[in-house]
Amino acid sequence: MDPNKIINRVKNHTPTILGIEHFSKSAVLIPLVQQNDEVHVLFEVRSQELRRQPGEICFPGGRIDEEDPSEQEAAIRETMEELRIRRTEISDVYPLDYMISPFEMIIYPYVGIIHNIDKIEPNPAEVEEVFVVPLTFFQQTKPQIHQVSIDVRPEDDFPFELIIGGENYNWRQRKMDEYFYIYEDKVIWGLTAKIMSHFVQMI
Repeated sequence: MDPNKIINRVKNHTPTILGIEHFSKSAVLIPLVQQNDEVHVLFEVRSQELRRQPGEICFPGGRIDEEDPSEQEAAIRETMEELRIRRTEISDVYPLDYMISPFEMIIYPYVGIIHNIDKIEPNPAEVEEVFVVPLTFFQQTKPQIHQVSIDVRPEDDFPFELIIGGENYNWRQRKMDEYFYIYEDKVIWGLTAKIMSHFVQMI
C-alpha cells in the first residue's frame, strides 16, 4: 500500500476512545436547586420496580438515544422525563469530566440549575422519591472510600498455549474505588458519589 495513502487516512482522524463503539453511553445531571437561601443538590431514589439498581440513589439521567443531538441534551431530556418538568425549568447546564467505568460504560455528567422545585412531579415508573442535600454538606464532608477487587478470570477456552507463562500467567488484579456519602438516613454511593466528589473538587 502506498505510504501516502496511509498518511492521508490517518492525518484527518480525530482521536477517540479505542473500542468506544461497544460501550454503553449515559448522561446524568447534577441538579442544583435554591432552597431557604441555600444551594442544594437534588437526588432521586430509583423505583423499586426497575430491573437495574432498584431503590438506589442517583442523579437524573440515563442512556443516550440515537435521537439525542448531544450528550448534554440527553441529560436534559432524561431529567425532564424523570422529574416531569419543562425545559424552561432547567438552565445553565455545563459539562464535568466524563467517566469510563470498568464495565464498558461511559457516563457524561453535567451540572445545571432547576428552577421552581415545587413543579417537580417524579415519574413513579422510574423515581420513588426525590430529596435534596445542602451543597455545604458535600463541601464539608469527605467521602468514605472503599476498594473493590476485580479479578481476571479467563474463559475455559482461553488459548493459554499462545501466551508466555501459560496458565501461570501473572494477571494484574484491578482495584476500584467506591465512594460513599452518608447523609441522615440516605446512603449516596458508587458512581453518583464519585461524580459528586469530582464536582465538589471543581468548585
